[in-house]
Amino acid sequence: MKLGIGIGWRPEIADAVEALPGVDWVEAVAENICADHLPEPLARLRERGVTVVPHGVSLGLGGAGRPGADRLADLAARATLLGAPLVTEHIAFVRAGGPLTASPGLEAGHLLPVPRTWDALDVLCENVRVAQDSLPVPLALENIAALIAWPDEELTEGQFLAELVERTGVRLLIDVANLHTNHVNRGEDPATALDELPVEAIAYVHVAGGVEKDGVWHDTHAHPVTRPVLDVLTELRARVDPPGVLLERDDAFPPAGELAGELTAIRETLAAAAPHAASRSARSGTRPGEGPGERAPGTRPAPGARERVAVAQTAVLSSLVAGTPVPEGFDHRRMAVQSRALAAKRADVVAKVAPELPLILGDGYRPAYLGYARTRPLSGGYRRDALDFAEHLLIAGLPADDDARRGLTRWWQDRAAPRPPRRGTRLVRAARDMRVVRAARTALSGTLPGTRSGRGTR
Repeated sequence: MKLGIGIGWRPEIADAVEALPGVDWVEAVAENICADHLPEPLARLRERGVTVVPHGVSLGLGGAGRPGADRLADLAARATLLGAPLVTEHIAFVRAGGPLTASPGLEAGHLLPVPRTWDALDVLCENVRVAQDSLPVPLALENIAALIAWPDEELTEGQFLAELVERTGVRLLIDVANLHTNHVNRGEDPATALDELPVEAIAYVHVAGGVEKDGVWHDTHAHPVTRPVLDVLTELRARVDPPGVLLERDDAFPPAGELAGELTAIRETLAAAAPHAASRSARSGTRPGEGPGERAPGTRPAPGARERVAVAQTAVLSSLVAGTPVPEGFDHRRMAVQSRALAAKRADVVAKVAPELPLILGDGYRPAYLGYARTRPLSGGYRRDALDFAEHLLIAGLPADDDARRGLTRWWQDRAAPRPPRRGTRLVRAARDMRVVRAARTALSGTLPGTRSGRGTR
């Protein structure tokens, strides 16, 4: 199916997306759409005949556990609601622990790379087949960006993806920004990956922006698309004419004119790339299982594969979110960067889910939350996490300002109660709390751990 040029649909840029010229289709985060009705701007796009593809972020198909039936049902419902021609997800794990390791479940709140090993490939393939059987339309999977690399990997990224396609028939969503990220962070050549993967299986392509800090590329989706990313798109176009290319933007949204300019740059890059598909589409190198010492994969996970993958992923995730020791073979500096990135993203999401907390705590919110998150993993969703964070502060006698602490206590009591207060009560309390917040924010500076000179550290 030919999709054309698209853009990621987000509520913050809904009006701009409707008005942008030359947008053939959009992609929406599946978990942000209700299963029984569409946001009005998205419904209007559907009425205009614009294709909408649901893009999942929480299945965790690369995890040791089998994909949850409820999550699959939700993704299937959104595909049906949108009349989508396909659905997409990621080659990643997002949770670990649980029954396979007889340990508490852990949530990453982010996409983490799977080890490119035969065990992990076996588990991923079986999980993909479970998902395919549960979905009403074809599935395509995206390669992810990674800050960390697993030691002792047995396959390259291209070989891993090629074998996944061969064994499951799944389509690929190739993110050229993620290939660039892995080039900077892990020294992996994008051209080599493109030579090894089956480009004929590409359903569409992602293009996104990022930023480099201290030698580490951060795939932020909040910065303009850079020339190196467009160069990877050129490399891909030299091998195949992709059915669709989509611009992603998730934060720090620019004016509509800048979005239009990035879409134009994508179109110009595709038009200028010399197509040499006939000479470049054949994959080079040795296929997995053909080299000396490589075992031929089976159709089911090898005995104990899920358990081995579970133990390894739990050790990594526990180190990242619970402060346990870094597993042997991992780069300690990169693990620290990833750990800080996970905590920062978690702080941002909690601030959106519970916007009253930054209001009550002022500049102290972020350093206090990051200190809390250092050893307290996400386990029950972000709303539960917001409550646990507030409870953690109150138990510690924080914030030091009496008015702010009373405001935080009332907020926690309202949301932790079995039955939420009525709307009239909430409005009265909100008006009262805003008066308290205005009076307390000046006094609060410097009273939470990690603050200094009245300003929060970032």
